[in-house]
This record gives sequence, C-alpha cells and structure tokens, in this order.
Amino acid sequence: MSAQQRTILYIEDDPASRSLVQRTLTHAGYRVLVAECGLEGIDLAHQERPDLILTDINLPDLTGREITTKLRSDARFERTPIVALTAQALHEFRDLALAAGVTGYLTKPVDVELLPERVAFYLQGGRDAIEQDKLSEAQTRYAQEVVGRLEDRIRELETLNKSLLRLDKMKDTFIQLTAHELRTPLTLVYGYSRLIEDAESVKSLMQTDTNLQVLMKGLQDSIKRMQDIINEILTISRIMTNQIDLSIGPINPGLVAERVVMAFQDVLRQRPVNLHFDRQGWPERMRGDAELLALALSNLLTNAVKYTPDGGHIYLTASADEQTVRFSVRDTGIGVAKEEQRRIFERFHTAGDTQLHSTSKVAFRGGGLGLGLAICKGIVDAHGGRIWVESEGFDLEKLPGSTFIMELPINTPYRKSAEMG
Repeated sequence: MSAQQRTILYIEDDPASRSLVQRTLTHAGYRVLVAECGLEGIDLAHQERPDLILTDINLPDLTGREITTKLRSDARFERTPIVALTAQALHEFRDLALAAGVTGYLTKPVDVELLPERVAFYLQGGRDAIEQDKLSEAQTRYAQEVVGRLEDRIRELETLNKSLLRLDKMKDTFIQLTAHELRTPLTLVYGYSRLIEDAESVKSLMQTDTNLQVLMKGLQDSIKRMQDIINEILTISRIMTNQIDLSIGPINPGLVAERVVMAFQDVLRQRPVNLHFDRQGWPERMRGDAELLALALSNLLTNAVKYTPDGGHIYLTASADEQTVRFSVRDTGIGVAKEEQRRIFERFHTAGDTQLHSTSKVAFRGGGLGLGLAICKGIVDAHGGRIWVESEGFDLEKLPGSTFIMELPINTPYRKSAEMG
C-alpha cells in the first residue's frame, strides 16, 4: 500500500507543531488529519479510522496516554499504531507512554527528515521496545496516575457543582424577589388606572372620544399582560423552590375545562383558530387542585394557539380509567422537532430564535417567557402525574401538529409543599 493511501491523524494543541508536522507528512505523501484536543481526536479517529495516530502527551483535556488507553479499549484500534510525539524526553515519561499502549515514542523538536522514516517504520509493524521489569513498574505508576487524575477531576466537579447549586439558589431567590418587587408598584399602577377610568370627567370624555377609549383599553391590557407575566414568574418560583401547595379537593374536570374554554373566547376572537371542545363524555370527578388544573389546561391551549396557523384546529379532550385521568390538547400546527420534545418542558425554554421574539402570547409563533409548559410540568409533577408531547416533527408547510398529554391520578393525595420531579 502506498503512502498516498495512508491517513495520519495528529492530535496536538500547539498550532506551530501542528502546522510543521502536517506539512512534513503531507509532503511525504500522506493524508493528514489534525485535532486540537483529545476528545476531538477520539471522535475523528472513530469517523476516519486512520492508519496511524500521532499524539502529543500534554493536551488541554485528556493526556496522550489516556487517549491511547481509550482507543485501545476499542477492538478497531487494537493494532493501530499510536505514536507519542512530545517534548517530554525523560525515560520515565517514555516508559509511562509505552505502559499505556503507545506503539512508539518520538520527542520534540521534530526532526523533519527523520519523522517520515519513523512513521513508515511504525506503519510497517515496527514498535519501540521496553524491558519487562520496567514495563511492569511503569504500568503500576500509570494506573496510579490515572486514579490520581480521576480523583482530581471528581474534586473539581464537586467544587463546581457546589458553585452551580449556590448560583442556582441565588437565581431562584432573585427571580422570586424581583417578581414580588414588581408586583407592588404594578398594583399601584392598576389602582390608579381604575381610579382614572372611574372618574366622572374621564367617563364623560370616553363617551365621546374614541381615542381615549383606545388609550384606556391599551393601558388596561398592558397592565393585565404584566400581571400575567409576574404571576407566571411567581408560580414557577414556587415550583423551583418546592413551595407549591396543592388545594386538594373534588373536581369536575369537564366543568374546569369548560371554564377555561370560556375564558379563551377573547383569544379566539384575536386569532381565527378553531377550538373544539365537547364536555359530553368527559370524566365527571377526580381529586386534585382545580385552580392549578385550570392553569395547566390554559397554558396548553395558549401553547397550541401560538403554534397553530390561522384557520387551524385545536382539540381539547379527556378520558379516564380507574386510576388516571388523561387530558389531551391536539393541534394542527407546526409540530415539535424530535430533539426539542424533552427540552420544551424546561424553564425559560423557547422555540425559535429569541432575536425574533414577539411580545404577543397569542400571535402565531408569538412570544412569552418560556414558562408555560414548565409550569404545566410542575403542576403535573406536584399531582404525581406525568406530561409529554407527541409529534412527528417540525414542519412549517406540512403542519404535522402536536399532541400534549397530561396524565393525572384520579385521586391525588394531599401533600404539603409537593416535591417536584
């Protein structure tokens, strides 16, 4: 087999060394691939199956020895020549590398005249030798090194995890405090706006001035929107901190859904979307939190409206057996990509580009904080149920649609500060 048919993978984080070796081996007729770190090199090795792998020892993520151990554990690379090319010239480092499974050990600075010759030697089955007693000793030291590095990594991860938990707690506290701080002045704004609206002079003007009517309605709508956002934040903060208390009692699910649908009539007047709901056949009793169930259904319908084009259809149905009640919201919208179907229930997750974020919650592909589905999941988890989405994928033209399903126990036990899943 000629050199032109051989592929060399070189794993090196130093650009100058990478460039020199690549030029030298390319000039010698080899196809040369390069990677800047160990993980990238391992991935490239699996993709390309090189005939020989050159690797530095000191890399930003894995050492050359660890790369070798990892690749040697794969049957596809048991016989692949793996050669260390490093500035570590001491014999003890050479012995450690050979103990890890390298075929050969070359030192820097690179000898551009000798390198092609040594690469050919290893490709032809050559390998560097080591005495058996030195190999056994080096293998022991290498095992100790791996365990030591693993311990260091675990300690680093533990420290990082503690920092992340602290930051997460700070974030939750900030969100909670911010929502409460915003609610206080907003309550005053709402109160003052109602006083203005109820003033006799303003009432008289509104009867004759349509512009003033539009302005007052815009003010009230904006205040309502801000109240909804703050309530969403407060709800999700209670879910995040496991402080959501369920008011468990008997519920008529069909009646709860009917009230939610009635509240949606204003939304449906803004958007020409067809909402199908027939209370006939719905289960008539279960135990749970009626207010939170209504909020979850409302959020699912809002989500369906946002992702269903004008003229589309939304179907709200439910069924029950002896143990569970299953609520379903099916739409004829744009669907959910397979890779998004788990993430859409995460807090603050939004579909699409946030740079194109819209302030409307009911416009097609409109905006929001990315809390609606997370709140649904928190409510469902608090009841001890489960929620998921079924969709063939995302397609703006074919409109595969989505079905969101909530499955709740028919008898939710009372649990104070219900723990979230």
